Amino acid sequence: MTKILQHQQTVQLQLIIPALNEEAGIGLTISEMQQFLVNLPILVIDGQSTDRTIEIAKSLGAKIARQNGKGKGDALAKAFECMAPQVKYAILTDADYTYPAEYVPQMIQVLEEKPEVGMVCGNRFSGNVDPKALRKVFSFGNRLIAWSHRNLNGVQLKDPLTGLRVIRAEILRNWQIKSKGFDIEVELNRHVEKHGFDIKEIDIHYRQRLGEKKLKVRDGVTILKRIILEA
Repeated sequence: MTKILQHQQTVQLQLIIPALNEEAGIGLTISEMQQFLVNLPILVIDGQSTDRTIEIAKSLGAKIARQNGKGKGDALAKAFECMAPQVKYAILTDADYTYPAEYVPQMIQVLEEKPEVGMVCGNRFSGNVDPKALRKVFSFGNRLIAWSHRNLNGVQLKDPLTGLRVIRAEILRNWQIKSKGFDIEVELNRHVEKHGFDIKEIDIHYRQRLGEKKLKVRDGVTILKRIILEA
């Protein structure tokens, strides 16, 4: 851990958190990440929240950018536009406190040691999941999407929809994102591989979210459509 914290003085990171009415989890999400990565620049992309999300994020030192449209894909497009040119690695996480920050230094280390890897993802399906965190229908849906992504796009990931990622910023610059919603993850996976980089997964613990769940069953249809389009 110390090695990562010291190395961070010369490696520019950017934490990106898309958020919409996440006052229950945004504070804990940011605070925990700050425990593991010192002096971390934080950018919250707000989807027109009506609760205290922005207030809490600002109080913890985060910068706020308002997205123009709706959906996670639209939020990330805005985030990558705002990313400073000196950023080397972009850290993506959700605002609901589901993804433990303790794994991020290890993910950064993989990118530092393996130049062929363009993105490191947190795999939630390692057997260390809070039973209340993933309902059976979403667990089944993820397995179906992983199978489709593998067979139609050639992307070999156990958890293609994970919200915890560390990515080489060079891959994200000038990217014309097509996805507007949660299908952004499968488009991102393909985008990284199209640039000639490998994707690495590490096993993580996954917690029950704080606040209202945004992903709906109908979003699975949109994600499957994106997989077909990417094929």
